[in-house]
Amino acid sequence: MLVLQAVSKKLSRSICSGIFLVLASVSGLTQQTPGKPAPKPAPQSTIPQKANPTTGLGKAPVPRPSEAPPILQQLNSALESLVAKLSPAVVQIQVTGYGPLEEGGHGETALIARQHATGSGVIVDASGYIVTNAHVVEGAHHIRVVLPMPSVDFPQAMPVGKKHVVDAKLIGMHKETDLAVIKIEETGLPTLSFSSARRVQQGQLVVAIGSPRGLDNTVTMGIVSSPARQPDPDSPLVYIQTDAPINPGNSGGPLIDIDGYVVGISTMILSQSGGSEGLGFAIPARVVRLVYQSLRKYGHVHRAEIQVALQSITPALAEGLGLAQGYGVIVSDVIPGGPAEAAGLKIGDILVSADDRPTDTLPALYAAMYLHPIDEVLKIAVKRGSEQKTLYIPVLEHRDQMDKLMDAVDPEKSLVPRLGILAIDLNEQFRALVEDLRIPNGVVVVARAAELLVPDTGLRAGDVIHTLNTTPIDSVDSLRAIMGDLKPNSRVVLQVERDGKLQWLTFEME
Repeated sequence: MLVLQAVSKKLSRSICSGIFLVLASVSGLTQQTPGKPAPKPAPQSTIPQKANPTTGLGKAPVPRPSEAPPILQQLNSALESLVAKLSPAVVQIQVTGYGPLEEGGHGETALIARQHATGSGVIVDASGYIVTNAHVVEGAHHIRVVLPMPSVDFPQAMPVGKKHVVDAKLIGMHKETDLAVIKIEETGLPTLSFSSARRVQQGQLVVAIGSPRGLDNTVTMGIVSSPARQPDPDSPLVYIQTDAPINPGNSGGPLIDIDGYVVGISTMILSQSGGSEGLGFAIPARVVRLVYQSLRKYGHVHRAEIQVALQSITPALAEGLGLAQGYGVIVSDVIPGGPAEAAGLKIGDILVSADDRPTDTLPALYAAMYLHPIDEVLKIAVKRGSEQKTLYIPVLEHRDQMDKLMDAVDPEKSLVPRLGILAIDLNEQFRALVEDLRIPNGVVVVARAAELLVPDTGLRAGDVIHTLNTTPIDSVDSLRAIMGDLKPNSRVVLQVERDGKLQWLTFEME
């Protein structure tokens, strides 16, 4: 793709020249010598001439379109090759679930309906791992993936019956970053790579691929409007802003640079009309890569911590403490015995940067902590009075509550084969780890056993199973016993608690 890189540098000059030539031809501009008047046009006869079929006299001349400048032809050819290479690794995701049906005039009545949604995803591993947005698959009862299968004769018109549609399983999701990983049982798939080490520049060309409005494998092109944009000041995430047209359905699709690397995952638009207004946002590739690796390995995301308490500096706080600046992030507490105290961080220090990333706001600091590798020392720059100091702090791994539950898993005692899960009893020891339980009894789903052939139950790690077909479940043994008595094709209804809410999961035994 070296040709395309050279093309992009000359593109604006060629376009400007082309625009000038077009304007000149339309307005009748002619080149003239300075100081001399322009020649008068030759008088034209007002007598109409009849068409002569032999000589062709009187016929309107048919202008022959001039060829595009070579630089534009090279750009066009390079883009065609790039899209042909990238498109097979971008998939459409079809989700089925249940949700409230919004209708007016029904007072307080809630109508629940079967709902369908469409999003996009990018294949990142040839064995079937796909990255998409969490909001695309959240609440899904059934996830399907449509793999691109272009027709040789009619590449833009694929009959519905010929599309390759496969079922997918949710591996994990992270709502804070709006990312999820799903898996399909396919091998030898085309993939795209993250450009996590490549710097995204304002103005660079990018291509977005996805399924806007359900139109799969749609390609749009634009530039990076800003490499670092924070539309929500309360969110730690910083996004890539692009003017490449992004619409509902593009969610989860890749934003790709001209070398074919994924620079981000399309996640949202800012719009008053509901359509693209040139304000599209993508999650940076370095964040996507970190979350993908954690979700694939653990089912949730790990992040670094240094055991400190921090808060934003306000003008009132700055005046009361006599600080030299009325903005930024200040250390309000240092946990005794923690890595920050051992490295010399003190209460009242004002953070300047983390891993050389400016930390003027708490979201900027949290973003740096998310991106920091667990096995590396964190470089912190702070202001202490009139001095600036650089500290190197060994980080600890912020462990999810599910990690602590995983420590208690015994594969022989925790496996429920007919559900394909690993679960533990919700006893006094672990009840405190599962916050805000509505019902105090049940078993906690810690993980799914991926190798077992089981029905699609809809269970996720963290779910608490309370009943099975109205029978209370108080232990893994009782759950295993009841499941063992069920016959093939039996209907099963599980009452589970997920994120503080009760719901039923239904499926049929195989």
